[in-house]
Amino acid sequence: MKLVGLVKAICAPHSIRGIMGPLQVQTFQHDFVPRDPKAKPKRFKYPQSYDPYGPRPPPSDKIVELADRISALAPEVREQIGPTLRERLRHPKMHIIADEGIELGSQGGAGASAGAAKLEEKKEKTAFDVKLEKFEAAAKIKVIKEVRAFTNLGLKEAKDLVEKAPVILKQGVTKEEASDIMEKIKAAGGVAVME
Repeated sequence: MKLVGLVKAICAPHSIRGIMGPLQVQTFQHDFVPRDPKAKPKRFKYPQSYDPYGPRPPPSDKIVELADRISALAPEVREQIGPTLRERLRHPKMHIIADEGIELGSQGGAGASAGAAKLEEKKEKTAFDVKLEKFEAAAKIKVIKEVRAFTNLGLKEAKDLVEKAPVILKQGVTKEEASDIMEKIKAAGGVAVME
C-alpha cells in the first residue's frame, strides 16, 4: 500500500508535499555590511622600504666613530676583524656552504672556489660513501642479501636499490666500515667502490 503511494508521489510532482510535509527555506544573510558604492577608496601611504622590526633609532656616536675607524683600516687588517670578534664573543664557527653547481657570476667565483678547494685539501676526509658499481647477474640474490644486512632495508627496497646500479649504498661511513662493506659485496659477486 505504501509502495503504491510512493509511486504515485514520484509520478505526480504536485503531491510530493503531501508525503514530505512543508519544506523549510533558509535564506542567505550577509554577515558584513556591504560597501557604500558612492564611497571613494582609501589611499594608504606605503613606506619606501619595509622593515619588519619597525623604525630603528639612529646609531650612537660611538658606533659611527667605530665604523669610520674600521673603514679607514687596510683590507688585510679588516679581514682579521671578523675571526677575532667571533673568538672574543665566543660565537660558534660558521660552516662553509658548498657552492658546487652554483654559478657565482661576477662575484669572483673563481677566487671563492679556489679558497674552498684549499680548505678541502687541508681537511683529511673522514666520511666515505660506498657505491655499488655493478654485479654479476647470477650473484644478484647474494648481493641483495648483503645490501639488506648493512642497510636495514626490506627485501623489495634492497632489490630496487641493487637494480639501479651504479648507486650509492651507504653514505657517511668510516674508512674501515666502508672497506668491510666493499669486501662483503665483492665476496657476494658485486663490485663496490669507496668515494
